[in-house]
Amino acid sequence: MTRTVAIPSSCGAAHARTIRAKLLLDADHYEELIARAVAKAEVSVWISTANVKTMMVEAPIGSRARARGTYVSFFETLGELARRGIDVCILHASPPSGPLQRELARLAKNASGVKMRRCPRVHLKMIAVDGKLLYLGSANLTGAGLGAKGDGRRNFEMGILTDNEAMLDAAQERFDRIWRGRECGACKMRDKCDKPLDALVTSRGAKPRTCRSPSSPR
Repeated sequence: MTRTVAIPSSCGAAHARTIRAKLLLDADHYEELIARAVAKAEVSVWISTANVKTMMVEAPIGSRARARGTYVSFFETLGELARRGIDVCILHASPPSGPLQRELARLAKNASGVKMRRCPRVHLKMIAVDGKLLYLGSANLTGAGLGAKGDGRRNFEMGILTDNEAMLDAAQERFDRIWRGRECGACKMRDKCDKPLDALVTSRGAKPRTCRSPSSPR
């Protein structure tokens, strides 16, 4: 489905730009984003969420677990992507739920490449895959929002999926600014933040990351 939306230009004036966008409803989030796009990532998976909880997904195709119909932790999937050199980053607001913290401890070795940073002001729900596909919508990184839950159990969710380069660049730039602590200096809630990201980035000497688009891959 193609919609025409007004997107501000760099000089501040608004102009109409046509984008390709697909509306996702409820279980579409799992089928389109988790089982298809994220599972086939080749360069990067950047996720922004207010809440982060335990989330179960179908085991990878061809695995023994899949043959048995077993479900596995989504963080196992993300850990496997990270081991293949894919840049997996999760920006979240609330601390991981208790069950997820125990799960992360259990998966410490397998999911060690998954990078997570917390900012209490984060409320945007976003998934960017390979700098080529962008999701913006209501779904948090939870089983009820994005996981493999059946009809009648999952949340009512809605969002859009697009490959529009301008929206990808703008969304990834916003994500990256928050991730690297560039919004921390002017933050009015810094006294309520246990680990400001600008201090975290400075102490770890993190290198700038490039926002990726179809026309300018890393």
